[in-house]
Amino acid sequence: MLGAAVYLKVVSGMSEGLRRPRGLTRRTVLKSVVAGIGVVAVAGVTGVELVAHGLLPGKQTLDQLSGGCDTAPTVLSFAPLGPSLSGQFSSKARRRSVGYTIAYPPHHHVGDELPLVVVLHGFSNNHHTALFGMSPAQAVAITHHGAAMNPVALVTVDGGNGYWNPHPGDDPMAMVVDELIPLCQRRGLGRGSSGIRMMGVSMGGYGALAIAERNRGLVSKVAAISPAVWTSYDQARAANPNAFASQKAFDDGDVIAHVAELTGVAVRVASGADDPFHPGVVALANVLHRARVVFSAGCHTEPFFLEQEPPSLRFVSR
Repeated sequence: MLGAAVYLKVVSGMSEGLRRPRGLTRRTVLKSVVAGIGVVAVAGVTGVELVAHGLLPGKQTLDQLSGGCDTAPTVLSFAPLGPSLSGQFSSKARRRSVGYTIAYPPHHHVGDELPLVVVLHGFSNNHHTALFGMSPAQAVAITHHGAAMNPVALVTVDGGNGYWNPHPGDDPMAMVVDELIPLCQRRGLGRGSSGIRMMGVSMGGYGALAIAERNRGLVSKVAAISPAVWTSYDQARAANPNAFASQKAFDDGDVIAHVAELTGVAVRVASGADDPFHPGVVALANVLHRARVVFSAGCHTEPFFLEQEPPSLRFVSR
């Protein structure tokens, strides 16, 4: 049998740490939370609407408490792992040193020529934590019903918290396109017309779509898990003032407005119905053509990310 099965059930720290006093029902807890959220009204109607639409954490907190974020435990199995290597390079685009990890699939070696999957991390993560519940080496060794996925190499890199779009003094998008990918291609990875595939979770999911759109012909496949898609600059600024440097930066990176640039790119998008970004993902899905769109139960939490990583990896490896 290939590898060993790993049983993983990821529970968010917020719900895991909650302990109700004896005799206190979940309904009572929910009423108390709702009452607490009511104080947001002092900040104005906009704040209340952001909570109601899940763009501030109140709604997702309620969903977690009520079980609305529950997903089935994910069972992962892996073939014997291939090699991986980590290092750093001095990025002119980011004006700093950035770390990266390259992982090779089972039965392959450093120096082999392979297609390349670039995995972009989410907010507050880095190249070590770009994937949930697995390492880069495990990601390219996942098996499904005992069968390994098609062999690809995978790279993760430090992109900061700038939503993978250009900011003054820090351009993580240029770092990926002009520095990271050429570094990998010099090692024999991602060469040829279908050699580069992109994948990401949350902020990384948005970044994967944005890089594919703004560098037409570079990327052949994209898998975006719970992508952080906003439908307006005001909405983005209200939730994260540092996501985009300006209205123009948002317009240039609006993955809904520029969806036509994905023509010819195979796309898979997955989003939970109670994800705060779900309305934006729905708007994106409505204009995507020939994309694989997966909408199911779930929130913007690790259980949903982990559930969607294996099918997304299989998608980009084909």
